[in-house]
Amino acid sequence: MGDHGRPTGSEGSELRVGVVGVGQRAHLATLANRPGVARVVSCADPSPRGQDDAGHLFGADVAIHERYEEMLDDRLDAVFVLTPDHLHTHPALFFLDAGIPVFVEKPLAITVADCDALLTAAFRSRTRLYVGHNLRHLPMLRRMRELIDTGAIGTVRSIWCRHFVGHGGDFYFKDWHAERAHTNGLLLQKGAHDLDVIHWLAGGYTRDVVAQGTLAVYGDNPRRGTPGAAPERRRMPDWFDPDVWPPSALRDLNPVIDIEDLSMMLGRLDNGVLTSYQQCHFTPDYWRNYTVIGDEGRLENFGDGIDGDPATIKVWNRRRSGYRQDADLSLPIPSPDGGLHGGADRALVDEFLRFASAGGPTETSPVAAREAVACAAAATASLRTNGTPVAVPEPAPELVHYFDNHQTAPAPAADSARQA
Repeated sequence: MGDHGRPTGSEGSELRVGVVGVGQRAHLATLANRPGVARVVSCADPSPRGQDDAGHLFGADVAIHERYEEMLDDRLDAVFVLTPDHLHTHPALFFLDAGIPVFVEKPLAITVADCDALLTAAFRSRTRLYVGHNLRHLPMLRRMRELIDTGAIGTVRSIWCRHFVGHGGDFYFKDWHAERAHTNGLLLQKGAHDLDVIHWLAGGYTRDVVAQGTLAVYGDNPRRGTPGAAPERRRMPDWFDPDVWPPSALRDLNPVIDIEDLSMMLGRLDNGVLTSYQQCHFTPDYWRNYTVIGDEGRLENFGDGIDGDPATIKVWNRRRSGYRQDADLSLPIPSPDGGLHGGADRALVDEFLRFASAGGPTETSPVAAREAVACAAAATASLRTNGTPVAVPEPAPELVHYFDNHQTAPAPAADSARQA
């Protein structure tokens, strides 16, 4: 039995899995089709295309519904909520209240209030809540975390992240992502990945931010799509063409664009670590660069290992004059054959299925997911008020205590000492 009192994959049986929202991220749920472990048996999507895709992705036997409320009759053991960001909250609350473990795609929600409502629902119902922060399973970042935990650079004092979003125009400015009503902004929608990683590597959460941002490139582009042209039928693979360059040459942008394509923020964590995060959606390259500075050295990644790209972590922890490309330690990161995000998506789904069935600690954290949204929302408020400092609200102590005791993976001894 699960925390919620209903059977969750009794021994020898497969978990019966549901999917809400069969769109761009539905491939995640295909990884849950594991004979003897789990099987997708039910889907809900209001659009004809989503319903069509459900049959193609999950087979002729899958039950297909227009409304997620109808899925309860399919006797589910777990549910993936893979809707657009602003539509996460209601289905997630519905299934948490029904006692069914829920996977919510990141970001958890686009407002702090909705994040807190989801944490509170999981706390009150004792239902398992999981958030899809797949970067915590990325081989490059896991190796970076191991180096920090073993003291390779001493105590962490600062983390810088530069995110070069080379396909930003295609990925985020041709559909619902381009509207504040659906994302809040890309510091939240896209940045929640990186802010969660920064918190994870630093061992703390952001409490104060300042930020600046602008719509530098895509706002002046007059080549917009037709308003009201059934945008739910269009998805990024339908229009993506990497040969269109420069970004100003893009066509069929979303009719409404009221988010930033260039953002920079500074943060102070509750453990004193200082951070910076920069995000640009019109670079020619597409990767993340993390620099972690400790009081005994620094480390940095070159390439991030996503989708088979090569990655190397370099550590400098001896003093020399000038830049040294060879570094004191250079670690190539092998990328698993096949699998999106360097195998992180499969590891993420595997962890969720295990968690839905048996509970226990997880590498991802609902509280951390909420803190990433809270940090991003505060930074977005700051940049839209010309860099006004904004405090990041803390979650309720009883929620932190509950998830710390029921889901948080124990920190290594070195990590505990680093945070002391």
